Amino acid sequence: MATQRNFTLRNYTEGFLRLIRVRNLLIVVLTQYLTRILLVGPRAEWRQLLADPRMLVLSVSTVCIAAAGYIINDYFDVKIDIVNKPERVIIGRYLKRRVAMGAHQFLNVTGVFLGLLVSKWVFLMNVFCVTLLWFYSERFKRAPFIGNLVVSLLTALSLVVITIVYPNNRHLVLIYALFSFFITLVREIIKDMEDVRGDETHGCRTLPIVWGVRRTKLFVYFLVAGFICTLYLMAHSLDNLALGWLFTLLLIPIAWLVYRLVFSDTRREFAQLSSLCKAIMLLGLTTMLWA
Repeated sequence: MATQRNFTLRNYTEGFLRLIRVRNLLIVVLTQYLTRILLVGPRAEWRQLLADPRMLVLSVSTVCIAAAGYIINDYFDVKIDIVNKPERVIIGRYLKRRVAMGAHQFLNVTGVFLGLLVSKWVFLMNVFCVTLLWFYSERFKRAPFIGNLVVSLLTALSLVVITIVYPNNRHLVLIYALFSFFITLVREIIKDMEDVRGDETHGCRTLPIVWGVRRTKLFVYFLVAGFICTLYLMAHSLDNLALGWLFTLLLIPIAWLVYRLVFSDTRREFAQLSSLCKAIMLLGLTTMLWA
């Protein structure tokens, strides 16, 4: 395990912000607010929506639980990360394990409590997410596919939770939640292909280890095909022509992703594909402007 050395307060702060993936958390906040303003609406009242205290509490509660999830995931994965991503190891280097666990518990309690202030249903969903994140980090992540499924579900729930409080245009929000679910699922499987060496060393049973990279790629192609068909069917069910055209434009980067995946074999290439999935996610979210 990485050992602790003498670090300044700035080092500890930067280490903690990296541990909770602060940039990812900012994307979560941005996504939730875009959903609230552009999909739920009304768009003309965007200033009032930005100042809505209930939405602020809901978003902060989501961010707290997500941050706690990142911490507990890294807590259980220190040995694996030393092999896969040694430069990103925070726990044991910048933060003691007990400090990380204390921060995890504080963020979870805060997130659940804030959810209760919004709605009892948000509270119950937050408790469900906290529990699922624990089991994912402690157990599911090392099992074939179920870990990928859990992360994708939790990503989708960060949008679904908004429909609990703001039910207008719920079906439109669910389409974007489904989009987030599928692209996250594809990305998580690609990340498993990227991290296969460290995962295998520590007894993980991810899809690339159980099936091999070639069969896992075939499964990803199947997922992408199902993903595209599902989105078009849902857009058609809403009789939303604009949404159909927006998804058609998204086929360009998705097709590029599949093409690159066919010829990818190295850890670096899979890492690039993971970044491409992130870019597709962000492009998908920008389509909210015209949906």
